Amino acid sequence: METESLDMSISKLGECRIPSQMSTNQFVSENEYVLYHQNMEEIKAFLASGKEPPCFEVAGPRENIYFDPSTLRCGIVTCGGLCPGLNDVIRAIVMGLFYHYGAKTVFGFRYGYEGLINRYGHMPLELTHDLVKDIHKEGGTILGTSRGPQDISEMVDTLERMNIGIFFAIGGDGTLRGAQAISDEIARRGIKISVIGIPKTIDNDISYVDASFGFETAVSEARRAIYSAHTEAVGARNGIGLVKLMGRDSGFIAAYAALSNNDVNFCLIPEAHFTLDGLLNVLKARLERKGHAVIVVGEGAGQDLIGLNQGKDASGNIQFGDVGVFLRDRVRVYFKEAGMKVDLKYIDPSYTIRSTPASSRDSAFCLILGHSAVHAGMSGRTNMVVGYWKGDFTHVPIRLAVSSRKKIDPEGRFWDTVLSCTGQPREMK
Repeated sequence: METESLDMSISKLGECRIPSQMSTNQFVSENEYVLYHQNMEEIKAFLASGKEPPCFEVAGPRENIYFDPSTLRCGIVTCGGLCPGLNDVIRAIVMGLFYHYGAKTVFGFRYGYEGLINRYGHMPLELTHDLVKDIHKEGGTILGTSRGPQDISEMVDTLERMNIGIFFAIGGDGTLRGAQAISDEIARRGIKISVIGIPKTIDNDISYVDASFGFETAVSEARRAIYSAHTEAVGARNGIGLVKLMGRDSGFIAAYAALSNNDVNFCLIPEAHFTLDGLLNVLKARLERKGHAVIVVGEGAGQDLIGLNQGKDASGNIQFGDVGVFLRDRVRVYFKEAGMKVDLKYIDPSYTIRSTPASSRDSAFCLILGHSAVHAGMSGRTNMVVGYWKGDFTHVPIRLAVSSRKKIDPEGRFWDTVLSCTGQPREMK
């Protein structure tokens, strides 16, 4: 059993000497933690080895803060693809700074990290109370977004020149790696700027974080597409509904969407290998037995079957082939050659889902994430992301959050649950 302790310590800019002006009796003490392991045997193994079990710091307001709110200037950036809840998080940060601490100067850097580079000409947007008060009702991000790395030194030059005290970076794996590099450069220069990440990944694939904002909305919206696919499938003889969902490396959206709408017969995810012949054979058997089928596929599934190498995008991600179109065409060819008439409907709701406003639950989640990020920054913490673990909001070092991608274990209980609900075989070879 693994008893190697994880380093979950959070970097701080210095001692907090300023009493917080927040009116609350729920300040978080400096010795409140959340256990990383939940299994009692794992915890006992640590104790037996003489080591403390790894723990996350609990997020929330501290009684004393590092920054003087009256002189504080903050910055926010949103990077990567769109995701439900981006505007909610921006609003929560601005409102949290204003109402909890009286900090009123917040700049939004336009179009991702490009906004920190002068030559692009993106003027920062001052985020006032009146400007952000209603943005949570809309999808997307009022700041715009972009992909791709920028010069770290130039970005820190901008933060230093604008006298930014807390820099909030909202984004996924690439964005957080950029935030870590910015924080490292800040430390190298010996200046006092807090860098706080808010993990944004619709795929829910950030490590050491149970849930990321936008995921719940994505699953809910995906359910609509699956319902339509099922309706089309049962309405035709040998009807097939094929739905492609997000999920480059991790199939959480496809898996949870399959569970939330138990009309899915085949759930294909990046973590579970299948062959084209294996899928087509069991699909044919399903049609012969039931007369219809619904297939949900995550965008990163079956890439070895497509065999395309299209280089990398601006963020350094491998550009995938379109597995949805690939399967649509191969299924049609297979049944035509088999002399079996099928009626296939293909649905790709990806960009509709990405641009939709957050659900009510996600909106509440975004609000607490944003406020937790503000509390962390005001207390002088840095080089960290705000996380969520077993029902508590937490502080996670960026180095841990970007250390690996969270994935579904194809041998684990959760995937067994998906298989038992879809009825698909574990092996499709």
